[in-house]
Amino acid sequence: MVAAALAGETSRTDLFLAATAGNVLGAVINFALGRFLIRFEGRRWFPVSPPARRKAEALFQRYGRPVLLFSWLPVVGDPLTLVAGLLRTPLTPFLIFVTLGKAARYAVVLWLTP
Repeated sequence: MVAAALAGETSRTDLFLAATAGNVLGAVINFALGRFLIRFEGRRWFPVSPPARRKAEALFQRYGRPVLLFSWLPVVGDPLTLVAGLLRTPLTPFLIFVTLGKAARYAVVLWLTP
């Protein structure tokens, strides 16, 4: 995204919207894995390890749904979205918190890009 912004061939608004939408879609996939496909945990392709899941569950239990604002973070972001599905978080609050967090991340990255 930074390279595309520096190249100037695509508007920053389009980059922001595409990056945010793509990242939120990825979070929704993790949410669905948590909600419907947790029985596959431990398989090589499953995106979250059991230790990462336990760490995310502890964070989610301690801070509640607003912790999803940090779903953009490396290492803990994917497990947080998976745990939200496991804990049957309603989709609307999930989407609100995840979208706000991920959009803020990309807004800052684009703002810092000359």
